[in-house]
Amino acid sequence: MASSSSSASAATCSGVCETRLVDRCIDAAARSASTVEAWRRQRRSLERLPAHLADALLRRLAARRLLFPSLLEVFQHSVEEIDLSGHFAIDAEWMAYLGSFRYLRVLNLADCKNLNSSAVWALSGMSTLKELDLSRCSKITDAVIKHLASIESLEKLHVSQTGLTDNGVMAISSLENLRLLDLGGIRITDKALWSLQVLTQLQHLDIWGSEITNKGASVLEAFTSLSFLNISWTHVTCLPFIQTMRCLNMSNCTVHSICSGDPKAVIQLEKFIVSAASFGTVPSLITLSLAHTKVDDSALWYISMMPSLRILNLSRTCIKGFMIENSVKMLSMSALEELKYLESLNLDNTQLTDDVIPPLASFRALKYLFLKSDFLSDPALHALCSASSLIHLGFCGNILSSSGLLKFVPPAMLRVLDLSGCWILTGDAISAFCRRHPVIEVRHELMQELQTNCSGTFQLYKSRQPQQVNAKVSKSLAGPDERIKYSKEELMELQHLATSNSLMHVMWLPPELRRST
Repeated sequence: MASSSSSASAATCSGVCETRLVDRCIDAAARSASTVEAWRRQRRSLERLPAHLADALLRRLAARRLLFPSLLEVFQHSVEEIDLSGHFAIDAEWMAYLGSFRYLRVLNLADCKNLNSSAVWALSGMSTLKELDLSRCSKITDAVIKHLASIESLEKLHVSQTGLTDNGVMAISSLENLRLLDLGGIRITDKALWSLQVLTQLQHLDIWGSEITNKGASVLEAFTSLSFLNISWTHVTCLPFIQTMRCLNMSNCTVHSICSGDPKAVIQLEKFIVSAASFGTVPSLITLSLAHTKVDDSALWYISMMPSLRILNLSRTCIKGFMIENSVKMLSMSALEELKYLESLNLDNTQLTDDVIPPLASFRALKYLFLKSDFLSDPALHALCSASSLIHLGFCGNILSSSGLLKFVPPAMLRVLDLSGCWILTGDAISAFCRRHPVIEVRHELMQELQTNCSGTFQLYKSRQPQQVNAKVSKSLAGPDERIKYSKEELMELQHLATSNSLMHVMWLPPELRRST
């Protein structure tokens, strides 16, 4: 074991040393114009130089402005990626050399202001080129597309903020292998967008700042692989349901619907960017999922303007339940009271605290509520006693004490109380609660043991705590009532202690302190 560890360390050290040595060699080769001229006279080709080293050397030369057209010839059999973005000198002469590169996969010419369409002719017919970036090359016009049409290998094309028009964009439809197309800042119309629906492999489409309308946007459902869409700064207000969509940017738009025509659709967005957007009424939207996105409390006001919303998933977001305005803490959950038909609200794995929960009790139509946060405890559960329509309450993984559970007066309609992962609870407390409220199905890791216990009471196992465990932790195992004396931070520390993989090997924990992962 020690031998293999030493070997691994030696290999890592060797790799680091090798990387440093290579970097020094590249730095020496690109030190000055005279240095470059010296090795340039000795070698007419670097075809035996590994691609990643050739790429690194060329990048260093370009960064130091030591690269010139004829020097490119040295790299034509070895380099796979070239970044010349921002180089004003790039013109037809440079392109003539670049067109002879045999293994070139990525070429970045963004912001090359002197590059024009005729110069790009040199790239025609390249068989290895997969990505080309001509963004913000102001002299690039529709004529460039006829040169690119012969590059069948092209998968990513960036032509944002160029001189392209509808005619040039429509010609792009011949590049059937495109997976990414950036047309940002080009004022294309619905007609041009409709012509692109033949690009069935397209996954990323950027058309910000275009003249696209709702009519043109309706064709987007034909892009069956589309996962990223940027339509910011457009007139689009309604989008068709795009099942594969994961990232959507509608900044500076008026948003009415993002699943027009399918009100029952579940939107599985991972990222929804709506900076400076305005939200009109969305009369048909029933289900909205923003789970796993970075949406925060500022979005709740916009969501409140979706009057038909019944199911809202905000799990694993940045929702805290409050906002600070003029140094005053404002409860943001109150905004959702406008949703008169909201039946299901998922706030699992958010940053909610006890004091932001009370507004949820006033949601009269709410039947299903899921709350999970590192900062929720007894007061949060008690605040929901008046949630009159609540049928199913998920309160998993929170810091709920046995006394807190027994003091909870459940709403009259409640039928399911999921306390899975509430690791402080004891079997006695759960058993007592079940006897008091027999119509409620309680879910917890201890329920199976309670149900198989003929006597109906839970027998606490004797734990074998090591001497290293804090005396306070040991005291907490002596009786359930002692646990409520500790602060929330101390309980969280105990929780992490109970779930630590390293401690689980040396410390046996009774079932009531085990937390499922």
